[in-house]
Amino acid sequence: MKRMKRALMGISTMLVMTTALAACGGNSNSNSDSNSSPSPTTSTATASEAPATNDGKKVTINLWSFTDEIPNMTKKYLETHPDANVEFKTTVIATTDGAYQPALDQALAGGGKDAPDIFAAEAAFVLKYTQGDASSYAANYADLGLDDQLVKDAGIAQYSVDIGSKDGQLKALGYQATGGGFIYRRSIAKDVFGTDDPAAIKNEVGPGWDKYFAAADKLKAKGYAIVSGDGDIWHAIENSSDKGWIVDGKLHIDPKREAFLDFSKKLTDNGYSNGTQDWQEAWYADMSGTGPKPVFGFFGPAWLINYVMNGQVKDTNGDWAVTEPTTGFFWGGTWLLANKDVTKDDAKKQAVADFIKWVTLDTSETGLQYYWANGTMKEGEQGTKDSVASSVVMSKSNGEVPLLGGQNMFEAFVPANANATGKNLTQYDESINLIWRDQVRAYASGSKSREQALKDFKQTVTDQLGIESE
Repeated sequence: MKRMKRALMGISTMLVMTTALAACGGNSNSNSDSNSSPSPTTSTATASEAPATNDGKKVTINLWSFTDEIPNMTKKYLETHPDANVEFKTTVIATTDGAYQPALDQALAGGGKDAPDIFAAEAAFVLKYTQGDASSYAANYADLGLDDQLVKDAGIAQYSVDIGSKDGQLKALGYQATGGGFIYRRSIAKDVFGTDDPAAIKNEVGPGWDKYFAAADKLKAKGYAIVSGDGDIWHAIENSSDKGWIVDGKLHIDPKREAFLDFSKKLTDNGYSNGTQDWQEAWYADMSGTGPKPVFGFFGPAWLINYVMNGQVKDTNGDWAVTEPTTGFFWGGTWLLANKDVTKDDAKKQAVADFIKWVTLDTSETGLQYYWANGTMKEGEQGTKDSVASSVVMSKSNGEVPLLGGQNMFEAFVPANANATGKNLTQYDESINLIWRDQVRAYASGSKSREQALKDFKQTVTDQLGIESE
């Protein structure tokens, strides 16, 4: 394990576009464009006409993030909390070329007045800060006065709690919820299944992969692909497995993840997909219906609808719907953590706790999540709606979106969030997933045998990360 940790720390983290989009999905609700430069940017937001407390000095909160999404939330916070005696000093370092984590780690280790008081971590690397090598820097939410009852009262999805907890102590929560649904074309559903009703379609594509591939046969008979490429089912498989990549310090291949080899090849050999790779032009083309075969659907959270498909669907806009997926899963997300050192200063501790609570646990109509869910971050302007961590907030919010033909997407995403699991992640997932996907593609294309793909996967993980196989 020591070698594993040294290897991991030495690897430049390569962040693929999937997690980047998941993390910055709410930019349509923010007040400026995302910072895409790996160079840090700093700014200060201050509450106006705040009462003088703490000897007349404002409490300065150092906030670190990898997009401007959370920094922009501070502006809304100060707008809705005019009496808050606080100012935010924000540092944004993009994940480009793996720049964010090393800078954050150095700042946390250095400590002092310039250390991050609140910092963000996304799904690709959040476990490093909640449960892994850097978890000792994070305060327990309970020590900030944010107890389990607040979490229960807000109806926070359990997967998000599990990811943000270590040894039963909550250290991080998100504002988005990224439980995945199955997003499908209404016109194709009517042609093949005789209905586009989400309640009926969820029973055509699941539960379970046997039903999913039976649906693929029906779609193929009418000239349709069930998905664009194997990446469209990977996240559903990865995040529904019983165990993660590392068990007792060894590389473990969960049977559900190993089945992805066979599913990928099945999609290829039977012509159930267009053979695309996610985040490439052919994948986007399938969203607009201009690929070789019309594609029935995509697996993904609300952010895939709002921030990816929304710009790609073109003539298929309004011809989509979302239903519960073949298996419960989540994909992406951003969590907020507090530096444990903020608990040493009562004024800072309270200021940090108040902001984190407003972002992650406030279910009122002036809480961040209500604005986020309803696309009302800017007064008088309709922004992008998004699935949020609190089921209580979504139950009283309007999730109707034009891309889905006016369907209230929250009706599908509330159960999707509840059915996701966060107990199969490790802090090494980002690197291992890249290696795994490469080997699966090689097998599905016929360039490697199944046995060779598995052998090469295990050897590459050992060579790159120092992790031996079971």
